Formats: sequence, structure tokens, C-alpha cells
Amino acid sequence: MVKICGIGAGYVGGPTMAVVALKCPSIEVAVVDISHSRISAWNSKNLPIYEPGLEEVVKQCRGKNLFFSTDVEKHVYEADIIFVSVNTPTKARGLGAGKAADLTYWESAARMIADVSQSNKIVVEKSTVPVRTAEAIGRILAHNSKKGIKYQILSNPEFLSEGTAIQDLLDPDRVLIGGNDGPEGHEAIQKLKDIYANWVPEDRIITTNLWSAELSKLADNAFLAQRISSINAMSALCEATSAEVSQVSHALSKNTKIGPKFLNASVGFGGSCFQKDILNLVYICESNGLVEVANYWKEVIKVNDYQKSRFVNRVVTSMFNTVSGKKIAVLGFAFKKDTSDTRKTPAIDVCKGLLGDGACLSIYDPQVSEEQIQKDLSMNNVEWDYPIHLQPMSSTTVKQVNVVSDAYEATKDAHGICILTEWDEFKAIDYQRVFDNMQKPAFVFDGRNILNVDKLRETGFIVYSIGRPLDLWQNMPQQA
Repeated sequence: MVKICGIGAGYVGGPTMAVVALKCPSIEVAVVDISHSRISAWNSKNLPIYEPGLEEVVKQCRGKNLFFSTDVEKHVYEADIIFVSVNTPTKARGLGAGKAADLTYWESAARMIADVSQSNKIVVEKSTVPVRTAEAIGRILAHNSKKGIKYQILSNPEFLSEGTAIQDLLDPDRVLIGGNDGPEGHEAIQKLKDIYANWVPEDRIITTNLWSAELSKLADNAFLAQRISSINAMSALCEATSAEVSQVSHALSKNTKIGPKFLNASVGFGGSCFQKDILNLVYICESNGLVEVANYWKEVIKVNDYQKSRFVNRVVTSMFNTVSGKKIAVLGFAFKKDTSDTRKTPAIDVCKGLLGDGACLSIYDPQVSEEQIQKDLSMNNVEWDYPIHLQPMSSTTVKQVNVVSDAYEATKDAHGICILTEWDEFKAIDYQRVFDNMQKPAFVFDGRNILNVDKLRETGFIVYSIGRPLDLWQNMPQQA
């Protein structure tokens, strides 16, 4: 029996290894992590992450050919193939701080693999890493391994969207495998191809060299983020000219050279990947003397920061130029629907901006815990060389945040509502009931363009929806 070990039991490692176990019943899959609480959660009824379909997959395989363990060294020792899905955050200090990827966890994993291995291994990069990371990892393994043990390093980046990760794994649009040239490299690539071939059509499995695979992941996220920033830039122009961004998006989507995806205007993109990977790309470009290329990609993040700042400014200026002491209901805190992930969610910067102006926030998200929300709002972000122009949050402003259990409690006696995550349940809310229980005038700021603006205005709300014509109220000149 082939044995696989997945190092890292997070958003990538857990679901990926679970689907491999589901589709390859003859392979023993162990997911390992040094976090006892995380592994305990994977072995319980309450998984540590929320992802539609994940629980069903885990239940089918757990205890059969899928195991979750903190005994990292044992499973690494036994494995034929090791998938590494450890965190690669942006460096907080030192050379490249705020942009470069921090490979501390990757290096630790490589040194541990070299220390415990007694047989040849295939080591698979699943984490998103800077281009040519495999070269550094290879050197660490070569210089620290026992005599005679050989390693092949493959790059197999994930292309998962949170909220649809299980479907993305079961029916991927492509699987990318990068490896070394030569017989041993080709053999390693084929072994990994054979695993995916259990459920992925052969024409969807793409093979490249190592550096192309590593760079393709960064490029993939950069291009997707670029589309979001592009349509968000257009949304600002739409508001200034009374154009309708959804109509502009629809017209663009019918151009077969552009297509319909990632053309929805919003309060901004979030998640663990887009900003981190673009900043990593910027750093790589700068390190190679490609300043103009670096500046181009910086603009994608600048527009994203601008969109969040613009949303906060719209809330404040619409509500008589101040939200001090006013209750604002925040519906949605996760960076997108169908996930509990709050990493780099636009809600953090929007909430901090409103708190900086003295607002009292009542926050509801169906999947994000109060503990996580308070933690996110109390942490300082690492700034890069384009500071976000939102007011900072002091430690005392956490007291201005109240996390509640449903949308009606959040909106009761509120002066305004901010929709920051596109959860389906927010479309089904009884907005007449909400309006009746709010302070007047009652404002709705739809940061995801999911609500029926005309119906809300008929109810009596003053509505701001990104990229759509403004209420006459919001077109009125505001005093400074």
C-alpha cells in the first residue's frame, strides 16, 4: 500500500488529503499537524473548518484510510509521498517585510523530513511558495539527509476556492504538476499523475518544470485579483456617471475573450491568497530588478484598498458625516460566503474604519465565531509600502463591538446596515421588519450587490449599492 503523509491540517491540507483518501481507497493517507487542538477537531464531529461537503467526505474515510495525527515524525518516516501544506505568511519583519513570503514553516518541515527519513521520498509543494523555493528546499534536504537517501521535489499548487473547495477537488479544471527533468524527475511526476488519474481526466493533468508550476500559482491569483480590482475601479466610475456596474459587467461577460467570472463589483477581495501572493510577486519582481512590473501589480492592491476606504467614506458621508455613537449592523464577516475564513476579509478594514469614526458595531455572521471576530479586530495588520488610509483602532474600541446570533438582533435600533459577505440568508431577510425596528432615516450599504435596491427604497431605506446610481440623498453635497 502506498502511504501519503500530508503535513499541515489547514484549509488546504485537510480537504485535499480527504479527497485523495476518498478517491484512492488503496492509499493510506495521514494528515499530521503539531496543533493538538486542530487534530482533535478533525477527529471530532465538529471539524476545524467549514466547507460544504467536507464533513461527508471525512466521515466516509476517517478511520479507514484517512487518519489525523500529531505524531508527525512517525507518519513522515512511513510515507512514500509527503504533501507539505504549511502556512507561508507574509514576513512581518526583516528583509522584505510586508511583501516577501515567510518560509520558516517550510524550512522547519524540510529539516524534519531530512532528519527522520530512512527511505527515498517524493516531497510535494502544496503551499503557495515563491518561484524557485524547490531549489532551496532541495538543498536543505540534500545537506541534512542520511547518506544514500534521495528526494524528488514536485510542485503541485492548489487552485481551490473556499466555499467550493470540495467540488474543486472532485472536479478540478486542471491539476498542475511541476518537476525536475531527467528520469528520476519524470518518474516522480508520473507517480503523482497516477494518483490524480484515479478521478481526474488525463487531459486536465498538466506537467511543467518546477519553476513554471511555482510561478503559475502566483500568476493565477494575481490575474484573478486583477479582474476584481478592474471591475471595482469601474464601479467607482459608474457611481460618478450614474452608470450601472452590473450592466457593464454583463456586457463585458458576453465578450468571449473576457468571459463572465470574477466580474462582480464588491467592497473588495479578501482571503488568505490574493494580497499575500501579489505582494510576494511584487517582491520577486523587485528582487529581479523589474521595478515597472512590480509597480503594475502593486496597483491591483492599491485599488482594493481604495475600494474598502471608499466604502467606509460613503457610509460616513451619507450618515451626516459622522457615525460617532451610532449603531451600525454589520452582516457578514467572512471574506466570502460558504466559508468561516476571515483572513484578510474586507470586513476587518471596513469595521476598523467605522470604529475609528466612533461607530458602535453589531456584527452577525452565520459561520464566524465571536472569538474570531474580536481577535481579527484587535490585531494590527502588517503594512507594506502603501498604507491603508483608514483610521487606526485603539485597544479600547473592541468595547464598541457586539457580536450577535442573528440578523434581526444585529439590526434592531441600528442607524445603518453594512452587507459585507454575500451569504444567501441575507437575501431572504424580512427587510420590512428590519426597517420597522431601525432608527430613521434607515440606511443600507450593500457591499456585495446582493439586494433588491428598488424594493428596499420602496420600503423606505436609503440605499447605497456599489457601482449603482446613488439615492438623491447621497448625491446631495455634504458638509466637511
